[in-house]
Parts: sequence; C-alpha cells; structure tokens
Amino acid sequence: MDLEKQPKKPVVPAEHGVAPGASGAIRASDADRDRIADILRDALAEGRLDAEEHSDRIDAVYRAKTVGELQPLVQDLPAARKSGDTAAYSYGADDPTGEAENLIAVFSSSTRKGRWRVGRRTNAFSLFGSVEIDLTQALFQQRVTVINATSIFGNVEVRVPENITLRGNGSGIFGNFEVRTLEAVDPQAPVVVVNGYSIFGNVEAKAKRGRRVGDLQDRLRKFLG
Repeated sequence: MDLEKQPKKPVVPAEHGVAPGASGAIRASDADRDRIADILRDALAEGRLDAEEHSDRIDAVYRAKTVGELQPLVQDLPAARKSGDTAAYSYGADDPTGEAENLIAVFSSSTRKGRWRVGRRTNAFSLFGSVEIDLTQALFQQRVTVINATSIFGNVEVRVPENITLRGNGSGIFGNFEVRTLEAVDPQAPVVVVNGYSIFGNVEAKAKRGRRVGDLQDRLRKFLG
C-alpha cells in the first residue's frame, strides 16, 4: 500500500491561538460574555465600531464557549487593554492566625454587605434561617478568602464581584450546594473559596453581574478619606 496516497488528517488549529490548558481555554461564564458586550456597547457609542461591526461581534460574543474566543473580539479596543492590564493589588499583611468572623442565623437572618473589610475566614451557619454575604463592595485584606457555609433547613447565599476567582467544595444532603466557579484573568485578583454542606437547605455562591472589584489601595484611600 502506497502510504503517500493515504489522506492526511487535517490539523485543527487552536481557537484564536489558545493553547490547550491555557487560561484562554477556560469556559466562559455569562458574566464574562456580559463584560465583553459592555465593552462593545461603549465602543459603538464612541464611534469606534459601526453598527454592522457591533452586531457581528455581539453575535460572536453569545456564541463563544471559552474566554479565549471572547478576548479577540475586543483586543483592538482601549477598554479591553485597560481591563487586561495586571492590577497591582495591595493586600495587607498576611495573618493566618486572624480570628474568623461568624454569621449565625437561627430562625432569623444575618446579612453582611456594603463596604466592609473581609477577613481571611468567615463562618456562616443557618438553621431555619437565612445568611447573605455580599462581597461586591468589600475590601479584601488578603488574596485568599475562605467561607465555611453550613445550612440546615436554611439558606446561605454568597455574592462576589465578577472579576475575581471563585471556587468551592461541598455537598448537599437532601439539599443544594452550588458554587458557580470563576477564574479571574488577573492572576493577582482575589480568590474566594466556599466550602461546606447543606442538609434540607441551600448554599449558593455566584458572581453578581456588573460588579467588579477594584484595586484595594485605591478603594481603601476612598473609604478612609
């Protein structure tokens, strides 16, 4: 058999130049798509894109499956270059022995939101109650923040900015434990880890669309005046 006559298998190029396993191969979230759509909308308003270009790119945004497919759609726009720059996050001194903050709701509710300084560890416990932890305006004093969530016939909800890393590990026993994971483009961005379990209850952690964490140093300066 003449091997030269055998058809060669086509080489499938990596989409948009993204190597397998690279950060660009991470599956895109709804928050990722909305962020790119916002950049395109601003570019249309500024006259950087015409209506046809904007329409074509928006269609591509909502067809995209990975972060690597989204980045080329805005790489020629100034807002994308600005958001892609690595932020010099100014975290505080590392203190692994710091006390944990406890949020407890027993036949009641407990809420932590607004401008507040997030510690290294937060424990959330709900028994026939509701705990809400909103980190979208929080000041991160360290890169890694761990939230231990326990829900028994109750509810624990965690909301984070859309441009941080969110991870989790837990289980539900006749209940729900759901962490919608995120991977930040900036390797220095805060990391929030949600661990725990629910029994006849609910634990849920996800990004809040339109909320993005800024550089801690700038935010602390504004916060402290």
